[in-house]
Amino acid sequence: MTLPRFSLVIPAYNEACWLPALLDTIDAARAQYRGGGTAIEVIVANNASTDETAAIAGARGCRVAQVQKRLIAAARNGGAAIAQGEIICFVDADSRIHANTFNAIDEVLAGGKVVVGATGVRPDRWSLGIFFTWMVAVPMVYLMNMDSGVVFCRRRDFEAVGGYDEDYEFAEDVRWLAAMKRLGRGRGQRFARACGAITVTSSRKFDKHGDWHFLLMPLRIGFWMLFNKQRMRRETRAYWYEDR
Repeated sequence: MTLPRFSLVIPAYNEACWLPALLDTIDAARAQYRGGGTAIEVIVANNASTDETAAIAGARGCRVAQVQKRLIAAARNGGAAIAQGEIICFVDADSRIHANTFNAIDEVLAGGKVVVGATGVRPDRWSLGIFFTWMVAVPMVYLMNMDSGVVFCRRRDFEAVGGYDEDYEFAEDVRWLAAMKRLGRGRGQRFARACGAITVTSSRKFDKHGDWHFLLMPLRIGFWMLFNKQRMRRETRAYWYEDR
């Protein structure tokens, strides 16, 4: 049996409302991929969902990895554990990918000079608060030489760094990207963006918490990190794990 070239992992907790729209865009990207749609497998890492997430994924032809540990890093790792593709990719379930995503990733990785990359991301709507949030975030993203959207690397390199660190409840993606960049640095490889294939992400956090909330959140989390770590943990769990 021919193994797929790409494994696209979608960590998902109670994403029945959002998953179908993402899968529609993945179908479009598979149809446009020059290597053929069968070269791309889709894995939904079902992170102890209590809704129809797993059923929807199975009905749409996705492979489903059942991950009971309620941790984003564990969900990503659980999906990656069953991946068969040479290139492994990750995308959030409330996203919509670009139709040229897999062609763009192929082009970035073709020269062998890139160890890890991302497509970049933009929100599905704009407002003054979201615009200012993006204006604060974008310079930091470029200074750190990181990005989000569909994030990708070779599966052997993912395994070499040990996957995502399950000691962390949030920012595990930033730590993983840093580890991947360190791996590549010793080999003369770098981070790169897959241009022209930007991912659209939902503004659901802004819809629920207000369009300005994200500008103040780092200050609040930092305050509780210094003075009350239990309160910080409650707040981060509520925001990233219980907010459905």
